[in-house]
Amino acid sequence: MVGGPFYTVKLGRKDSLESKISAAEGNIPRANSSMDETIKMFESRKFTVQEMVALTGAHTIGFSHCKEFAYRLYKYDKNTPTDPAYNPKYAAALKQVCGNYSKDEAMSAFNDVMTPSKFDNIYYKNLQRGLGLLESDNVLVKDPRTKPFVELYAMNQDAFFRDFGRAMEKLGTYGIKTGRKGE
Repeated sequence: MVGGPFYTVKLGRKDSLESKISAAEGNIPRANSSMDETIKMFESRKFTVQEMVALTGAHTIGFSHCKEFAYRLYKYDKNTPTDPAYNPKYAAALKQVCGNYSKDEAMSAFNDVMTPSKFDNIYYKNLQRGLGLLESDNVLVKDPRTKPFVELYAMNQDAFFRDFGRAMEKLGTYGIKTGRKGE
């Protein structure tokens, strides 16, 4: 419906008998997770760095609540209130969108500011332009372990679609084991 790749979705879950948001905590990266933490989390579930970067491409659609990234806009560090990794015009626009985030927790911004409702490789191109919304997105283009895959997917949408589909099939087959009852 949003233009993304086709991939097989097998019936039935392998990771749990039920779906609860509490099971996700600690099993998916946070918006401010370091690259080491994120890679370690995926590798512990038998995903390669390339599969992780491909799966992160899901951020080409959807949105994030301002509270998840507002620290990058207003309180980055003592000397620099705004994360210098942001494109300055993008940071200014985000400040307008999220200006009231502490009073309205529902305030949010699109993960992909250019094509927010289309599944495409613009997300990776945006990362190269300083338009990565979350810190965990932004670091993908800086880390030498992930940067080559960001560059590949920014240049080659077919490669992104192929790799995303394969990684999603793997995710659907193996799931994310959390060690909770029934898994």
